[in-house]
Amino acid sequence: MRPAAPPLLFGRRVRSVHCVGVGGMGMAPLAIYLAQAGFTVSGEDDALTDEVRDLLVRAGAGIGPLPGGCDLVVHSSAIPKAHPVYQAAASRGLPLVRRGELLAEIARGRKLVAVCGAHGKTTTTAMLVTALRQANFPAGYILGGLFNDGEMPARAGSNEWIVAEVDESDGTIDCFSPEITVAVNLDWDHPDHYRRAADFEAAFAALFARTTGAVLVSDACARSLRVADPAASPVPRLVFGRTGDFSGEAVAAAGERMTLQLGGRFAPIKAVVRAHGEFNAANALAALAAGQLMGVPANATALAGYPGVRRRQAELFAGDGLAVIEDYAHHPTEIRALLSSLRRRAGDGGRLIVVFQPHRYSRTAQFKAEFAAALALADRVHLLDVYAAGETPIAGGTTADIYAAMKERTAALPVSYLPGGEKELFRALSREARRGDWVAFVGAGDVDRHARAWIAELVEARRQAGRWDEFAAEAKARLTAGAKVRREEPLAPKTTLRVGGSARLYAEPASVDDLRWLLRTAAARGLPHFMLGRGSNLIIPDEGVDGLVVSLAHPAWARCEPQPDGRLRVGAGLRLKNLCGIAAAAGLAGFEFLEGIPGSVGGALRMNAGAMGGWMFDVVEEVEIMREDGDVKTLRRAEMHVEYRHCAELHHAIALGAVLRTPTQADTAAIGRQIDVYRSKRHETQPREPSAGCIFKNPPGGSAGRLIDASGLKGERVGDAAVSQVHANFIVNCGRATSTDVLELIRRVRAQVRRSQGITLEPEVLLYGRKWEEVL
Repeated sequence: MRPAAPPLLFGRRVRSVHCVGVGGMGMAPLAIYLAQAGFTVSGEDDALTDEVRDLLVRAGAGIGPLPGGCDLVVHSSAIPKAHPVYQAAASRGLPLVRRGELLAEIARGRKLVAVCGAHGKTTTTAMLVTALRQANFPAGYILGGLFNDGEMPARAGSNEWIVAEVDESDGTIDCFSPEITVAVNLDWDHPDHYRRAADFEAAFAALFARTTGAVLVSDACARSLRVADPAASPVPRLVFGRTGDFSGEAVAAAGERMTLQLGGRFAPIKAVVRAHGEFNAANALAALAAGQLMGVPANATALAGYPGVRRRQAELFAGDGLAVIEDYAHHPTEIRALLSSLRRRAGDGGRLIVVFQPHRYSRTAQFKAEFAAALALADRVHLLDVYAAGETPIAGGTTADIYAAMKERTAALPVSYLPGGEKELFRALSREARRGDWVAFVGAGDVDRHARAWIAELVEARRQAGRWDEFAAEAKARLTAGAKVRREEPLAPKTTLRVGGSARLYAEPASVDDLRWLLRTAAARGLPHFMLGRGSNLIIPDEGVDGLVVSLAHPAWARCEPQPDGRLRVGAGLRLKNLCGIAAAAGLAGFEFLEGIPGSVGGALRMNAGAMGGWMFDVVEEVEIMREDGDVKTLRRAEMHVEYRHCAELHHAIALGAVLRTPTQADTAAIGRQIDVYRSKRHETQPREPSAGCIFKNPPGGSAGRLIDASGLKGERVGDAAVSQVHANFIVNCGRATSTDVLELIRRVRAQVRRSQGITLEPEVLLYGRKWEEVL
């Protein structure tokens, strides 16, 4: 029923309220409460979901722009003053208040049960509301989330009580004077508002001092603030805690005991633990104790109907032995408790894979080390970019900083992070998830959207796996004897940097016909293909390669046939080191520069490989190529367009072999001496650890290595990837480096050189199966 006269809010009559950011879990339940209380409610949100829209409409709220006749505008703290609606309301002289300020105002005149704490308050509030509904106790409530059963997240209620979450993040906690305060924890959070842990605790201590009825706190809170001291407050300060078997008393006050009347041996709490995880036991204790303080005795069925809350250990997928859950945890303590619980549920045989999205740059900057420690409970971790929640980036507060902290803490834990690389993360996760795994998407931003997108990706990946299996089976039956075909072949051992994932399908054809069949069949099936030589000058992504990887590693491709006229007819699979040795033995000079290049003829042709002042195409007379459609053609050197580290004709074609010629002849001993000179120079100027060769192209008239060195980056390290101390344009694998380590280090080096030298370096190495634009 609409009030006969508009109520007083903030000293003025208010009937119509407009909610900016109404799709958020702080604002939507408040809007629903207001609509049920008889206010005319409207709201808008750029990210409004269909589900929240339906709840708002069911409650009688309108969705749309700021209406005429509006009396008050309420906004979430994430809405800046520069927001168009904020500006429009200010220009009309409308009062603008934050969500917490309005919640405190409407709670005046009712008995408020304020549930607070850095985390856990939504679950505790939901459990308390469940217990009150089970007892037919008609209190009002405003939840900070959505029930799993579709029940409204807010009710106006019909008695004097109202239960609500009180948010400390923006300081509006100072507006509340509850009848009962329930504090589930006091873990320092929101360092953007509370610079010190002491400031955070002081805000809660002040709330406790303003509480008029009773303060109910966890035992951890009691230890922090000495709230069990009866002389500290004129109102009872009660402490709840739990024993390992949940059989102890739930609430104790100084000088007296208050025992929950459960009608059984903590049956409600045990039921919650079974259904929603052990770490929810403390939340259940707090909810039951708060209900008892309100005059609602606990009983054995008090929480039997608890449906759970969205984004709190929500099970999104269960099938083929794989479990996928999503949770709102965003504080290190909360994440540690969640992962500890999931670890027990997964058992000894299951892996725990975590996808974590940090929430807010300020929190990430303050707690990155704590996040790294909490996430170390997982078996594998994938990191997403920070969800800003209206903040601008700050130094030390990015996902890259958490990644660096994790790699510093434990290099053995598989951790991946690729800025903006959501699709690549999904692909890697789809391939690595297996029967018995628990996959947890964790964070307070939009990680739930990522989770649902990945589940769709998982279904598609499994469908695609069938296509690759069919292709592999057909290839094994079709290719000649000696050819190799393998599914999910690890590629890291086939590269000089020793990082990266697997190929969906790997093949080593034994003949031109084999290669032609592979290319044509892949094209007919709509599947991409990639050529792999000796694995130098490239980086394999950790997620592997979604395609057919073809290597000319079969001996048939490594031929080297000296011709009577001094030319050499060579296959694309011939190692450059072997080519150099054969030429030297034949007295053919001019090939010595190839001795130390860890590649094959095919790769050297594609990249116009060079060293010691020599270039591959200096010794090329003609190249035999296969186009992507399988046609074979021979091109003379004059027909080809060759540049620094590039041959245009081989961009969409494969080199099968070449005819090489050098105008110079010399005795074998002289050629050997020159090779020794080059080898010695290479050993002195290039690192011996695994590397991909030079990472960046030399800028015009300059040296990438000297620019990196001048920027003070020698020795810079991410995980086990480091800028070489010997040659700054090399990134070396110090043992257990990952592709993610290498890519993050490349981004750092590139950014620092740009800042200090004013030059943007461009990669020389290939990002295999991907484009550099996607990660830089």
